[in-house]
Amino acid sequence: MSDKLIIVESPAKANTIKKFIGGNTKVIASMGHIRDLPKSKLGIDIKNNYEPQYINIRGKAKLINELKKEAKNSKQVILATDPDREGETIAWHLAYILGIPQNSVCRVTFNEITKEAVKSAMKEPRKIDMNLTNAGQARRVLDRIVGYKISPVLWKKVQKGLSAGRVQSVAVKLIVDREEEIEKFVQEEYWNIFAKLTDKKSKKSFIAKFYGKNDQKIDLHTKEEVDSILNDLEKAKYIVKDVKKGEKKRTPAPPFTTSTMQQEASRKLNFAIKKTMQIAQRTL
Repeated sequence: MSDKLIIVESPAKANTIKKFIGGNTKVIASMGHIRDLPKSKLGIDIKNNYEPQYINIRGKAKLINELKKEAKNSKQVILATDPDREGETIAWHLAYILGIPQNSVCRVTFNEITKEAVKSAMKEPRKIDMNLTNAGQARRVLDRIVGYKISPVLWKKVQKGLSAGRVQSVAVKLIVDREEEIEKFVQEEYWNIFAKLTDKKSKKSFIAKFYGKNDQKIDLHTKEEVDSILNDLEKAKYIVKDVKKGEKKRTPAPPFTTSTMQQEASRKLNFAIKKTMQIAQRTL
C-alpha cells in the first residue's frame, strides 16, 4: 500500500512530480478527461435543469480501473490536475469515479512544475472548487447544446460538414456585424498637423499634435482648413502649459493554463489543439 496517490493530467508531469516527491508515493496521469457527455445523443436533460448525463469515455476503462485500484491501495488521494476551469472539472470527475466525498480536502494546484512549488502546494490541500467546476460544466453543456442544435441547421441551410460552437458562432456574428458596418462606412477626408518643437535651453525635441483652439477639439477635413491653421501657426509662440510624469509597471504573463497554452501554440506555431495536447502530454 502506498502512502499517497497523486493524480495529474499528463504523463510528463507525473514523471517530474514523482522525482520531486519521492518516497512511497505514486503519481499517475489521467490523460485529460475521464468522463464526458455521450456522443450518440444530446446527453443533457433540458427539462431537469439542464442536468448533464456523463459517461466514462470510451477507451479509458483500463485507466479508470487502474486509478480505482491504486486509490483503494493508497492512504490518501491527491487530485493535482491543472489549476484552471478544465482542471477543476477533471478533478471533480475523478473524485466521482473514485468515490471521494465532495467536501474532502483532496485538491492541490500549482502554477509551475518546480520542486519548491510542488512541495509547497502539497502542504495546502483544499476542497474542490464547485464554482469553478460548475463553470467548466456550463461550458461543456453550452458546447453540446449549440453544437447539436445549430449544426444540423447549417447542414440543411448552408453546407454539409459545417459545425456551430459556443464561441465560433458568436465570433461569426461579430464578424458579420463588423463587415456590415464597414460596408455602410462613408469615407471622409481627414488631416492631422504635427509640429517638432525644440527647447532653446536644453535643445531637447518632442513631437506635438494639433488639438484645437480654446480647449475645443477641431477635426480637420480639408486642405484649406489645414493651410489656414498653418498660416496662424507660422509665427506663433509655443508654451508648455502642463507636464505629467508617472510610472508604469508591466507584469510578466501568468503561467500557462491549458486554454492559454492552446491559444499561444495556435497563434505562434499554427498548431491544432489536438497536436498541442499530444505534445504537452507526451512522456519525456
